[in-house]
Amino acid sequence: MMAKKKNITQNDIISFYMDYVLEHNQQPKSVYSFAKHNNFDESKFYEFYSSFEVVEKHIFKAFHDNTLLALHKSKEYPDFEPRNKLLSYYFTFFENLTANRSYVVYTLHKNKNSMKSLEVLKELKSSFTHYIADLGIDLLDVKQEQLEKIQNRGLKETAWLQLLLTIKFWLDDTSTSFEKTDIFIEKSVNTSFDVLDVSPVKSLIDFGKFIFKQKAQSN
Repeated sequence: MMAKKKNITQNDIISFYMDYVLEHNQQPKSVYSFAKHNNFDESKFYEFYSSFEVVEKHIFKAFHDNTLLALHKSKEYPDFEPRNKLLSYYFTFFENLTANRSYVVYTLHKNKNSMKSLEVLKELKSSFTHYIADLGIDLLDVKQEQLEKIQNRGLKETAWLQLLLTIKFWLDDTSTSFEKTDIFIEKSVNTSFDVLDVSPVKSLIDFGKFIFKQKAQSN
């Protein structure tokens, strides 16, 4: 009898799981059979995960984590403006998805019910919106806590919806090397930043304050 693998990592379990579903076109029947199939102790699985559903959620978060790891290896990335940071994120994230396209297509198509798909993307959403909040995107200085919260929540939800729409576009993309997805990313990210460009609005507000001050002084 072959000795069981001892040093099983979280990444090993992810790899075993992705391989299994792609080979068998279904989830393993049980953690016991999955561990036996990959020759490790069932208890090792539970050191990291409580169920296959948790593994699935974690895989999509891992795509995000690997994207950030790759970006932070670049010396230029920290000096980018938020717009270019987000563009770099998108291109790297979709490279990660493309490298694992069969798995992503299997999982998101298996969960055709959109609520189920959203459930599997829950950890990705949490990490991605946290990333958006930390990008330092220039928003209107509303000087009112309640409005600021609404504005920030709106930004995160809109950014998340944009990522979902891009994933949907990429899933349906039949162009060579997913060139159309690259164009879609560039157009949608740039458009959203153009819409968010608050400098003209800020100039107007400052101009309004200036006029108001002038009037006050001349009275």
